[in-house]
Amino acid sequence: MTTEISKQIATDLLKIKAVSLSPNEPYTWASGIKAPIYTDNRITISYPNVRDHIAEGLAKLIQNKFPEANVIGGVATAGIPHAALVAEKLDLPMIYVRSKPKDHGQGKQMEGVVDEHSKVVLIDDLLSTGKSVLNAAKYLTDNKINVVGVAAIFTYGLPDSFENFEEAHLDFDTLTSYPAIIEQAKEDNLISAEELNSLKKWHQDPWNWKN
Repeated sequence: MTTEISKQIATDLLKIKAVSLSPNEPYTWASGIKAPIYTDNRITISYPNVRDHIAEGLAKLIQNKFPEANVIGGVATAGIPHAALVAEKLDLPMIYVRSKPKDHGQGKQMEGVVDEHSKVVLIDDLLSTGKSVLNAAKYLTDNKINVVGVAAIFTYGLPDSFENFEEAHLDFDTLTSYPAIIEQAKEDNLISAEELNSLKKWHQDPWNWKN
């Protein structure tokens, strides 16, 4: 993604506190890892300007990187609203994929309509290890649905994510990234030079980082 869009989305996420940086009092993720960052991109849907910047950015990303895509897919639940906005902007059909089949009715895991000509790009709000969106992609490919790539708002850029996407033979791109976020935070005087250094060290070795 372009530097201009990356900076805009980084600025937006920091401004509405969808991304919180706390190198001195780190968060504990569900995985047990101690991290100086916490991300909740779900709140972006409550800010019209921010969600429009995201939709415009994702639409351009998809047109540039995955021009063959003819169906927009949302990953439940956080990717669904963004997928809907992007599908509207690109005038494309939309589907969404649950993490598991419904336990009632027809037991569907995917909602929407696809056929043998469908080329799906999946949208999620955040990539950490990439497992959620890759599970959705696997469900589709296991059902002979062509997934051409993944687009997301933000990535931590952790080694696990690159390894997982490489193993799945699937390409991805995001609007902004961890390095862009922390540099923007320093530019906006939200963190000190010392805190920036600590944030960079975490990114280099997240599992062994100490604040």
